[in-house]
Amino acid sequence: MSTTPTDRLRALLEPLAEQAGLDLEDIKLTQAGSRRQLQIDVDAEGGVDLDAIAEFSREVGQALDAGDLMGNSAYLLEVGSPGVDRPLTAPRHWRRNTGRLVKVQLVEGGELVARILSADEDGALVEVQPVKGRGRPKERRLEFTEVAKARIQVEFNRKEDEQLLSDEETDGQPLAEEEEEA
Repeated sequence: MSTTPTDRLRALLEPLAEQAGLDLEDIKLTQAGSRRQLQIDVDAEGGVDLDAIAEFSREVGQALDAGDLMGNSAYLLEVGSPGVDRPLTAPRHWRRNTGRLVKVQLVEGGELVARILSADEDGALVEVQPVKGRGRPKERRLEFTEVAKARIQVEFNRKEDEQLLSDEETDGQPLAEEEEEA
């Protein structure tokens, strides 16, 4: 059974990502004129910072240069993190987006908009938003086998009490004032 270039790249890159404490999310190898472009998306619990991406990019570049997976022709290497619009395809994606609003297309048809409350390996507890703002949100257990496709929804007008830390967490003081005093 033959493997594709992407499969061979994944076999090389997954151990490197694991050593760096990262999850290898996506690999795209495309032809851009006379050069090839290799785009790699990585993520981690709590997100991934630019220093981690830069270090991983150096390691990937060295590994690719030492081997023959990319051949002798020039290529452009881009390493980044997945955008907010990436599909939620693994349980870890759901866990990392707890508290966020998600639009879900169901296998049986139809869709729902819900806030992720918690997630485990089999599904997520979500708070389904009322249709057209009528009624109250309702909790529902959503098994991943029910999900055809899911994407995070960007919220520009999220309620203030959901965006700010509670008074209990900040001892009743606004966070900005605490930072100034410290």
